[in-house]
Amino acid sequence: MAGRPGTNPTTYSPSLKTQKTRSTIFKDQEIDWVRPDGRGFQQCRPAFFRTGAVTAASGSAYAEFGNTKVIVSVFGPRESKKAMMYSDIGRLNCNVSYTTFATPVRAQGSDRKEFSSMLHKALEGAIILETFPKTTVDVFALVLESGGSDLPVVISCASLALADAGILMYDLVTSVSLSCLGKNLVIDPILEEESYQDGSLMITCMPSRYEVTQLTITGEWSTPKINEGMQLCLDACSKLANIMRSCLKEATTSSQE
Repeated sequence: MAGRPGTNPTTYSPSLKTQKTRSTIFKDQEIDWVRPDGRGFQQCRPAFFRTGAVTAASGSAYAEFGNTKVIVSVFGPRESKKAMMYSDIGRLNCNVSYTTFATPVRAQGSDRKEFSSMLHKALEGAIILETFPKTTVDVFALVLESGGSDLPVVISCASLALADAGILMYDLVTSVSLSCLGKNLVIDPILEEESYQDGSLMITCMPSRYEVTQLTITGEWSTPKINEGMQLCLDACSKLANIMRSCLKEATTSSQE
């Protein structure tokens, strides 16, 4: 795959430590449970990013979080008839798709059609649309391999691709999710953990501004659990943003050499 040198895979975890690494996964289970990949409950997978993965695009990025692999291409700003209706701001189009071999069950990713609108919602508030009036920016995300927490990886990778394309943003956008398994909160879940979860929480934010652009919750949550989950995700988002900024700095340095 073409592209500029990327960051070394870097692990990151929220600073808040409120749970044990080993604990009971279900209320009626008496044995200790360890995550399938050996991580602690509040330990994220190593994150790898690389920009410039698609040379034909205005900007692009590749992200790898464990077995989750995503590539995002950005095209534009370019003239658009639909965008011409707007006099002061540009238009953002987002599309998320899966390769036929991305999921264990062939073409299973086609069921996640809502991901495109969720990506749009996550990014729109961070982009300074006034800087490209009457034009459109197209974001195409392709999930090469689905290993869990697909949408948060897509959102973070898309933000990096937009930065690589030179699209002005208020801040980078990062996203982290967690699963509720019994009484435990498990951050950055893999596919197997998501299949057994009692509920999920995903936060997308602009870490430097401490501003949430999207919050998605499924299942039944108590208010204290929501607060705990949000703090864990926000802290992890901040650390993920540092990894993404390092990738952009390395790309800039290599292009100047």
